[in-house]
Amino acid sequence: MKPRYLFPAFLLLILLLLLPTGIKARSVETTFASTQTSFIYEPLKDLDQEIEEAIADAVMPGAVLLITKDGKKKKFTAYGYAAKYKDDQFTEMEQPQVMKEHKLFDMASISKLYTAVAVMQLWDEGLFELEDPVYWYIPEFAIHDKRSVTIQQLLTHTSGFAASPSKRLYEIDGNRADRLDLVLRESLHQLPDTEYIYSDVNYITLGILIERLSGDRQDQFIAKHITEPMGLKNTMYNPPASLKHRIAATEYQPWTNRGLVWGSVHDENAWALDGVAGQAGIFTNAEDLAVFAQMILNNGTHKEKRILSEEAVNLMNMNWNKAYSGQDHGLGWDLNQDWYMDNLAETDTMGHTGYTGTSIVVSPTKHTIVILLTNRVHPTRNTVSTNPIRKLVSERTADAIYSSSAENMKELVERFVNREELDMAVAIPIQRHLTVIHHYEDKHKREKVLKHLNGYVQLIKILEKNGKMSKNVYDDLQRTANYLYEKWQ
Repeated sequence: MKPRYLFPAFLLLILLLLLPTGIKARSVETTFASTQTSFIYEPLKDLDQEIEEAIADAVMPGAVLLITKDGKKKKFTAYGYAAKYKDDQFTEMEQPQVMKEHKLFDMASISKLYTAVAVMQLWDEGLFELEDPVYWYIPEFAIHDKRSVTIQQLLTHTSGFAASPSKRLYEIDGNRADRLDLVLRESLHQLPDTEYIYSDVNYITLGILIERLSGDRQDQFIAKHITEPMGLKNTMYNPPASLKHRIAATEYQPWTNRGLVWGSVHDENAWALDGVAGQAGIFTNAEDLAVFAQMILNNGTHKEKRILSEEAVNLMNMNWNKAYSGQDHGLGWDLNQDWYMDNLAETDTMGHTGYTGTSIVVSPTKHTIVILLTNRVHPTRNTVSTNPIRKLVSERTADAIYSSSAENMKELVERFVNREELDMAVAIPIQRHLTVIHHYEDKHKREKVLKHLNGYVQLIKILEKNGKMSKNVYDDLQRTANYLYEKWQ
């Protein structure tokens, strides 16, 4: 987005000093006059160019972006190519496949969310308690001093396992059962509850737990209890060859003798487990993923059908990792991770990322879902990170909410205070300015709104210059003011 410059005004200063302090922002769902909305589209229009630039910079060949608010689509756009290269030397296909909105993607670690929901469905049935030791249900797990490891620790990555199995499963002779047995024989990297270590071993083990408790293989259980009841016809493990043309290609893998992986699970360990594993294996598209996420926002229901209990959803959304600063985690879900959630990150904001280039952010407070699906490992994983574009997508979505009115901008200021990124003493005059601007928004006084927005911009500029706020906070406040200014122009 190109900068938009606003002109200074100082006529508000006397009035601001007379206003009360301690203003509390109302909910983003506040009902405004007919000219007001709780969402504007200009930030999302800017995303089109920014995602195209990322594709031009070879961050990924293609992407699908889906943003919903209050259960309604706000943006649903495809970019670039679903399949473009023959090999890891970037040899282009004779007929590259253009990305389409309904393409299926390999979800990679977003599959863990389906595993976690399946586990909590079994918890809803009363088959275990979260603090139960894993070996109670998988007796062979008890070896190597693992008797104290609990189901909750597997779900929150605090079990003590290393990030991956000690051996590549695809190099192990035998069948799926033999390779799962090897996982169950893994030793701990360290004692439970001593450190957060994001681990695929945790979720492969949870997949085994699902199978032991239910009697169904994990893909069968998830089909019976999640995808079929919710009508998710585009969500599956091991998609048939007939769907290959609808799937985004991933990586060229000569080391697995698979060549270009396209329609088969990218994760080598999940592939060695016949494409069905707790840590990876789900294929879906943006629309199905949004329906899955909306079920979480609906406290476990889909079209009046109960998928999870409300208590289970609350447990999934609770931070179990308070002992590990910056590693907030629910049961299965990341929480409050601003490195990809940006200004959508709050204590109850849920999300996850996938190695293939996928990500999802779910904000209960803002009733918002942000899904960015990319094929960033096509044709090789040795490319630049997608984290900057993930973060930017969340930033622009937050802008679309906060910039819709001065009242909503007050919530952004309050967020900075709550996260200790802005002192309350500095926030008070900012909130006063925004209160006056909102007063004129309600009265549809366009010239007054623009005039006082100028004064607001001058104030935050002075505060930043005098060291009263960080450059990052200033940039966010300046940018949202620019969007609101543009709206009223």
